[in-house]
Amino acid sequence: MAFDGIVISNLVNDFKSTILNGNISKIAQPEKDELLLTIKNNKNVYRLLLSANAALPLCYLTNENKPSPMTAPTFCMVLRKHLANARIIEITQPDFERIIDIKVEHLNELADICTKHLIIELMGKHSNIIFTDDNGTIIDSIKHISAMISSVREVLPGRAYYIPNSGDKLNPLKTDVGTFITKVFSKDIPIYKALYSNITGISPLVANEICYRCGVFPDTNTSQLDTDEKK
Repeated sequence: MAFDGIVISNLVNDFKSTILNGNISKIAQPEKDELLLTIKNNKNVYRLLLSANAALPLCYLTNENKPSPMTAPTFCMVLRKHLANARIIEITQPDFERIIDIKVEHLNELADICTKHLIIELMGKHSNIIFTDDNGTIIDSIKHISAMISSVREVLPGRAYYIPNSGDKLNPLKTDVGTFITKVFSKDIPIYKALYSNITGISPLVANEICYRCGVFPDTNTSQLDTDEKK
């Protein structure tokens, strides 16, 4: 199953029904690109695994625990400093992207309530786990991306966080029929390809499934569809 915007949307809904309003009781970093959060909520204990592995980025609830290194990595220590006993107050998927934004609330050294964001980007080799303040300034990340590595976006402490540019793809949750038809049918290409290349969060697998459920052959060129088929 492709880890696309559709799957992540369902994950977010699942997390909202399980860990939302829960407290983060433990933070571990079993691998260099992986976090394991223990969350207590409504007398239940959940383990949330976040992986920014370039070959297989993942985010899921698990019953399995994993051994951690004797000395916690720097990123793990930063999270423990800020997020020990923090409460999860919001879980969102920005613009239907392959991103999960976990907003937390905690007390700082002066016992003032502060909010932070733990952002998981599940984007293949560009996957990352980024920790920011409520103003969008990066505090730290599990992978540091300098200008030497990427000319598009730096991911470093002190830099402003912003969502990677996905081109001019449409957000399916905010698109009307007219805009959809104008955009998707602008080029004479197979309809399944027109879907995943123009709509955010749609993988080729899901594009084929959409065609199947609509009774349209996926390899049919966009110019061959009549008005009803387009709708």
